[in-house]
Amino acid sequence: MFRRGEAWVAAKIEKVRPASAAVAALVERFHRKPPVRAWSLIVSLYGDAIVPRGGSLWLGSLTDIMALFRIDAGHVRTAMSRLTADGWLERVKVGRNSYYRLSRRGQGSFSEATRRIYFAHEAEFDGKLRIALLGPAVTDRARVRKRLEEAGFVALSPTSFVSWAAPVEIPKSVGVFLLTANADKEAIALADAAWKLGPIAQGYRAFIDRFTPLAKALDKGETLMDADALVARTLLIHEFRRIVLRDPGLPAALLPADWPGRDARALTGRIYGQVVGRAEAYLDTNASGQDGSLPPPGPDFVDRFAT
Repeated sequence: MFRRGEAWVAAKIEKVRPASAAVAALVERFHRKPPVRAWSLIVSLYGDAIVPRGGSLWLGSLTDIMALFRIDAGHVRTAMSRLTADGWLERVKVGRNSYYRLSRRGQGSFSEATRRIYFAHEAEFDGKLRIALLGPAVTDRARVRKRLEEAGFVALSPTSFVSWAAPVEIPKSVGVFLLTANADKEAIALADAAWKLGPIAQGYRAFIDRFTPLAKALDKGETLMDADALVARTLLIHEFRRIVLRDPGLPAALLPADWPGRDARALTGRIYGQVVGRAEAYLDTNASGQDGSLPPPGPDFVDRFAT
């Protein structure tokens, strides 16, 4: 292994443009929203592809992978410095080579994100919304609001809070009135307002529009090259995680009948299943960690997006 010069990487970027028109369109769209946040894409890559395979990646391998997205070595180094300084990654230096893996802090955050992204979970719901109203007798509203938020409530207004889960401990405070409401049409509208579902639904619909052309191409029998498959898979998860991690995960009884999150998850699972094999083949051949070739993914990897 050796360091690659800037000219080598620039030439590499020109040579690795996607062969698939559908994948090329996704890369072009990714660059259409400046500034391009290389650090965020690297986080997606690590969580999706590197963590399941030991968690360690050589900087040279990462530079090659980012070149597939038209991201040069300078931006990669800047991104890695930021992620290391912020405590998400740790660097190990072996000779002239640098290897990066998740820090302990990063592992904790990725564990929860992995569950949300890859494994659909229907929340337990007893059919009732909890509503907390702050009356005029509440003198320290900041303290009471904090206690309500810690108990799972979200603010509907400065003096009203809503929760769909039965709190482990409902805050007891003078002047706080606690009510319940059955999950009906009014409750769905209330949940929509409290959890601000409109922008999330819009994000899901935009995601579906963005990745449907790729899904159609794959359904028609297009076979992606290994590098294109890795690009498609990474961008798919990168865009999906940005929406799903903002989704409060409300029970189905509190969501509109046409909630697009269901279709977005189904589309993600469908595409993922069609590209993951070839993407893994790229990593088998082209990616190295501190101990050499990346180990195979763990046993729970095959359960991602299982229905």
